Amino acid sequence: MSEIEYDVIVLGGGAIGENVADRAVQGGMRTVIVESELVGGECSYWACMPSKALLRSGALVRAARDVDGAKQAVTGELDVTAVLRRRDTVTSHWKDDGQVEWLNGANIDLVRGHARIVGPKRVEVTASDGIVTTITAKHAVAVCTGSAAALPDIPGLREAEPWTSRDATSAKEPPASLAVIGGGVVAAEMATAYAGFGTRVTVIARSGLLGRNEPFAGELVQAALEELGADVRTGVSPTSVFRDPDDGVVRIELDDGAVVVAHQVLVATGRVPRTGDVGLDSIGLTPGDWLHVDDSMRVLYDDGSVFGVGAPEAGAPVTGEDAWLYAVGDVTHRALLTHQGKYDARIAGDAIAARAKGRTLQLTPWSTYAATADHAAVPQVTFTDPEVASVGLSAAQAQKASIRTRVVDYDLASVAGATIASDRYVGRARMVVDEDRKVLVGATFVGQEVGELLHSATIAIVGEVTIDRLWHAVPSYPTLSEVWLRLLEEYGRPTE
Repeated sequence: MSEIEYDVIVLGGGAIGENVADRAVQGGMRTVIVESELVGGECSYWACMPSKALLRSGALVRAARDVDGAKQAVTGELDVTAVLRRRDTVTSHWKDDGQVEWLNGANIDLVRGHARIVGPKRVEVTASDGIVTTITAKHAVAVCTGSAAALPDIPGLREAEPWTSRDATSAKEPPASLAVIGGGVVAAEMATAYAGFGTRVTVIARSGLLGRNEPFAGELVQAALEELGADVRTGVSPTSVFRDPDDGVVRIELDDGAVVVAHQVLVATGRVPRTGDVGLDSIGLTPGDWLHVDDSMRVLYDDGSVFGVGAPEAGAPVTGEDAWLYAVGDVTHRALLTHQGKYDARIAGDAIAARAKGRTLQLTPWSTYAATADHAAVPQVTFTDPEVASVGLSAAQAQKASIRTRVVDYDLASVAGATIASDRYVGRARMVVDEDRKVLVGATFVGQEVGELLHSATIAIVGEVTIDRLWHAVPSYPTLSEVWLRLLEEYGRPTE
């Protein structure tokens, strides 16, 4: 057994761990990442990147077929083999050489193996050959181990060996038929991708599609899936799953008495934290739990006090080297999105370095060391066809938060940019306005390529740009951005 010391230890070498380490190094901290799989993590190899690669080709073909002059040139069907080949390129064929090279260039050390916390600021790493290395942190340990697909407790489901998101994004060939259990982002995106491949898709979504979005988002995506040939069943749940050992076909019994038969079943019903075997029990925390954090990503006890410090006086800043445990990314359950995790990671890395130098950090909203956007301005694009882009609060969420709002809707297909983009554009836009402050608190766009509209809404919310000032942000014509003018016109021009 060998023992080494660093300023900062980062458990997990995905995008979030990389960003924590990068900011810590830039702050003068000698930092190591411990990774048991591929450097680059879930997003690079099994989530964001491969899933979007699987979706892109089909979306482009359908878009071309919706434009006269272009549709005449589309004479063949989607080349699924080529799509999968491109997906393999996007994932670097599941090799992390490029990511490791980036770590080297950023002066971040890498230790491969399974990490377990064995005491305050102490981590044991077991390599694939069984050799154990003990690493001690002078200042901080950051848990960035991500999340895994949840498997609901449905009789027979585990025995049927279902796909999770990893299997769906790394499949070597599409099945003839696919049943998707779930109605969230993964379910909607993979249903879109595989229906585009010609797979017979059945979606089983008890509460409908994209339930965290505005209701019209799920409705428009469901209509598009059905146009692709998918069978979307809402208001029903699986009661049992059975895979026939002879022909491999899966039978899913539903609570309405119906039976869905498919060659493969994808479970996309949520995520669980990958904290079950990282040694939380050695420091008095519960293995398998989400790790709750403050806005600088320090782990908190259940009573809200900072781990390792004890309960501070109300409103008083916490100082001292005892606050050594951080958690960043999916494990915090704040916003299970790569871009939001990277935002949190940069804040965490900076905060670790600042505290190591003896600074006391005030975590006021929108300040350097406070991940305020997690509460007020989380952007997300769901790459279905049509896309769904949203940021901030939905109308229902704003109402639940007791914000006095006005909701403004507009048919995105009526914008000149939509007419140029497609001969059969379908879409909708909504802004949610805080009537007391006269600022946006939420926005949702559904339609082709609306993901590129989202950052303007994000800036408006984060910057608390007033409705009166937004009138002076002139959108270019003819683009989809003209929807901003139309939404403002629906809201009403300000008066003196």
